[in-house]
Amino acid sequence: MIEQFFPNVNWETMWDATYETIYMTIIAVAITAILGIMLGLLLFLTSKGNMWENRVVYVITSALVNIFRSIPFIILIVLLIPFTRFLLDTIRGANAALPALVIGAAPFYARMVEIALREIDKGVIEAARSMGASVNTIIFKVLLAESKPALVSGITVTAIALVGYTAMAGVIGAGGLGNLAFLDGFQRSRDDVVLAATIIILIIVFIIQFIGDFFTNRLDKR
Repeated sequence: MIEQFFPNVNWETMWDATYETIYMTIIAVAITAILGIMLGLLLFLTSKGNMWENRVVYVITSALVNIFRSIPFIILIVLLIPFTRFLLDTIRGANAALPALVIGAAPFYARMVEIALREIDKGVIEAARSMGASVNTIIFKVLLAESKPALVSGITVTAIALVGYTAMAGVIGAGGLGNLAFLDGFQRSRDDVVLAATIIILIIVFIIQFIGDFFTNRLDKR
């Protein structure tokens, strides 16, 4: 349907770029979710008054999370070029954007995970501990189970941010809609290409938000 409004756009190239954006987003979200939950759990469990209380580990982890969360993404991409080249032997293409996407998003999501875990009633955790529940049981059956709506809501926000990150990564040749809008749209003064790419990005964001809201509402028992 959208194609008829932009007849001069090369839609084969546009759909290839859309696939690259979706690919980068899905892979980055999956890895970010895993790393973010692990980091968030580490921050929560090593904080004061919790099972693995350890001030040194907490301070170091918190500092690293704050540092990488605070660096503007476009600068982070440039800083990670040597690491990306070492890891993948290239700095171009969708896969080359993944290290920067994950390192940029995981600390952000980790903080959201930590906040979600802090919202859990401490009485529930203490009750599980008093009944002799193991650490793994408390983590999976109490912490993660009780915070599922907040975790899903958090990864939804993170996924939307990652769509924006992929557009920025495209400016340095990572592919996707951002790359297409910049090279074929902005540099060639093709406003129709820029507008079409923007509309597709907005559609992707709306779909992510709809899916995230759906599962958050399903998981929320309140």
